[in-house]
Amino acid sequence: MRVKICGITQPEQSIAIASLGATALGFICVPTSPRYVTTAQIQAAVAQLPANIDKIGVFANATIPEISQTVIDSGLTGVQLHGDELPDFCYQLRQSLPQVEIIKALRVRSLEHLETAVTYTKYVDTLLLDAYHPQQLGGTGQTLDWDMLQQFSPSCPWFLAGGLTPDNIVAALTQVNPSGIDLSSGVENSPGDKDLDKVALLFQRLGNG
Repeated sequence: MRVKICGITQPEQSIAIASLGATALGFICVPTSPRYVTTAQIQAAVAQLPANIDKIGVFANATIPEISQTVIDSGLTGVQLHGDELPDFCYQLRQSLPQVEIIKALRVRSLEHLETAVTYTKYVDTLLLDAYHPQQLGGTGQTLDWDMLQQFSPSCPWFLAGGLTPDNIVAALTQVNPSGIDLSSGVENSPGDKDLDKVALLFQRLGNG
């Protein structure tokens, strides 16, 4: 199962988290986010990472030229769209970045939102389901209604996100069967500063789960 730790801001933490077992690291490219990192910061954080670690940039309502430039300059291997991007935008981005994984994040509040998610599967590689919050795009610490997701099996891989922590991860995975999990605030001291003890505990729980 893929494990993505999102909102990395410090190069030494990116290396440590990868060595603990993460398969993907997420970097927030949204200037209004408390976890925002510049292209130079991403370059520093990914420079020493093993080649098999996915390096995902998180964008919200950015333009395709902006996204493409950041991907090329930073050495990202994936793009996560966390704004109001429509399937057509995902299609156009795919034309611009054919070699890059495209992840569409959806903030799920109801079953209707899940039906919307399915419309993206033709245009993206991976879906990510996050908890809905009226003001914040992610990293809110709020969990999804896992019961609602028990029957969710789209035609593409998907990440479960939203309020996951080392303490609730085993419970989440007994109810839901995602292709991957995505944690941010659940393994932090403060926004962008990861708690490596919590990350280690997460992998310990996953190993015993």
